[in-house]
Amino acid sequence: MERPAWAPKGIDISVPSVSRMYDFYLGGSHNFEVDRETARKAMEFVPGLPKIMQANRAFMRRAVNYAIGSGVTQFLDIGSGIPTFGNVHEVAQAAHPGARVAYVDHDPVAVAHSEAVLEGNERAVIAAADLREPGDILEHPGVRGLLDLDEPVALLLVAVLHFVEDADDPCAAVAELREALAPGSLLVLTHASYEGVPLPAEETGGAVGVYRDTRNPVILRSRAEISRFFEGYEMVEPGLVSMPDWRPDSAYVPAQEDPYAFSGFGGVGRKA
Repeated sequence: MERPAWAPKGIDISVPSVSRMYDFYLGGSHNFEVDRETARKAMEFVPGLPKIMQANRAFMRRAVNYAIGSGVTQFLDIGSGIPTFGNVHEVAQAAHPGARVAYVDHDPVAVAHSEAVLEGNERAVIAAADLREPGDILEHPGVRGLLDLDEPVALLLVAVLHFVEDADDPCAAVAELREALAPGSLLVLTHASYEGVPLPAEETGGAVGVYRDTRNPVILRSRAEISRFFEGYEMVEPGLVSMPDWRPDSAYVPAQEDPYAFSGFGGVGRKA
């Protein structure tokens, strides 16, 4: 198996990574054959996976622009993955040149690639840390050096919480992060669910099984379970909804949207 020049040393390129699979679904080039193979296997059960990821990215961009429009110009993006085109810092800094973005990921490939992309950008940083250890994120010198936690921050947990198992208590991690944020901060969140997927649960379960064979099993939660992550926040209209239905662009016609785009949920909450 040939190692690409951009692959950091010490990375096991025989093991699939969810961030590189996500990059593949979005048409990126920073993935290995094992990632593509695993992603295609998942797509045998849920062919619309790339469409779901595209809807996720489109929601993220609208939410970032909403945050800027609300006067929030600091972003903490946890589980940020490999920065493909139209990532948070590009969207935020296009809307507000002074916007600051701290990315956090525990995948060494995502961290290394982010470092290369962000080189020379003084208002963006990447920190190697894990959502399951929120204290490490909040105390990380890169995060502390860039963001002022006494001012509102948009916390992005986009397509990451469904990789945290209940045994790791994701609600406690989200609550710890919330407590560290100033009033007026935003929580931007998307999460996978059986709800909304235009397939029988058994077929969706087949794709879940493929992820179980990676180091990052995916946990599909109900809308009610996902809404618990917003405790301590006031929901921004229209609440927790399918991703295309969250503050769509004016040209949006639901009937013309791919049915897979309505899989899972997205929402934004504001800390009082």
